[in-house]
Amino acid sequence: MTSLLPEADWTRREDLAALVGALGEGNARYVGGAVRDTLLGLPVKDIDIATRLLPDAVIARLDEAGIKSVPTGIAHGTVTAVLAGGAVEITTLRRDVSTDGRHATVAFAEDWREDAARRDFTINALFADPASREIFDWFGGLADLESRTVRFIGDPRERIREDHLRILRYFRFQARFGSQPADDASEKACAELADTLKGLSRERIGMETMNLLGLPDPAPTVARMAQLGVLAVILPEADPGALAALVAQEHRQKVAPDALRRLAALLPPDVPLAEQVAARFRLSGAQKKRLALAAAREGHADAARPLAYRIGREAALDRLLIAGADIAPLEGWDVPQLPLRGGEIVARGVGAGPEVARVLRAIEERWIAEGFPGRKRVEQLLNEAVAR
Repeated sequence: MTSLLPEADWTRREDLAALVGALGEGNARYVGGAVRDTLLGLPVKDIDIATRLLPDAVIARLDEAGIKSVPTGIAHGTVTAVLAGGAVEITTLRRDVSTDGRHATVAFAEDWREDAARRDFTINALFADPASREIFDWFGGLADLESRTVRFIGDPRERIREDHLRILRYFRFQARFGSQPADDASEKACAELADTLKGLSRERIGMETMNLLGLPDPAPTVARMAQLGVLAVILPEADPGALAALVAQEHRQKVAPDALRRLAALLPPDVPLAEQVAARFRLSGAQKKRLALAAAREGHADAARPLAYRIGREAALDRLLIAGADIAPLEGWDVPQLPLRGGEIVARGVGAGPEVARVLRAIEERWIAEGFPGRKRVEQLLNEAVAR
């Protein structure tokens, strides 16, 4: 029985139909995430098209149809069509010539199945004809979608040896789509070849790990990665139990998932270590600072609002949620600024320099302790401080 791709908003796009028409009959098929997510009833973000046409022919046909194209990955056969409804990537069918676990040398192909065979998981190797919506499934991807099984195409070890990052991709897809029990052969291969992750760039490891941590509930998957010895390769300092506790707090207090906060929860309260991990994952300066602030949580017991005033709202939310504390006091509350400047203290006769800073700090501490009162009370605090 022929399976059909359900109709969805994106399949009705007129600009997409014009693109498919420009490529010519029989030269285009939808592939990958758009097909998979539509079958699962999920929103589709990115649309990818596989084609038998060579990149130069794709560009020529789009030009002829008045469709703007960008050669975003021309060496690997990818051309991006710039459409009103959103960009679409068009990639020429390929086959692997050689792989080393990090990079692949590819050659263009003409066979749809050959292109599908080089992909990672069965649920990502589904093609659909734009005109008939017929689905092409050579490796059991439809059945795996039905059972929520994430499974490598063919021999899992061979797929991983082609690209070591597929180990982390497996766990990300398992966290997003998978059910239990997981595919035994896939898990065994990931455990057996976990050490191959050491050969990848830290940036690739960091990006894939953060993508995993940003999913609705990655805690069970991260715990499984620890059991299989995979987590120890990429983040030996991690405590999966702390992540599970944080995710529970996020759900209880209705807080959106945040990958960086979850990374902070996995790490012990050790600032130098947090900075090392930030460097290892090639995080930005702002991310490194936030991770360090979360790691400085040990021994600090400020209430929610004073904490937010001292370290910022976002960092305070990190610490409070990791500690299992209530964040309700911060809801709808804007962090205030102390309505007092050093010049006002000097104008009261206090000599400029360290004494002004001391008086300002003393007033600020009383202002925080009293719950951030308004300007009138700050003036009273200033009078008291100058009188002393």
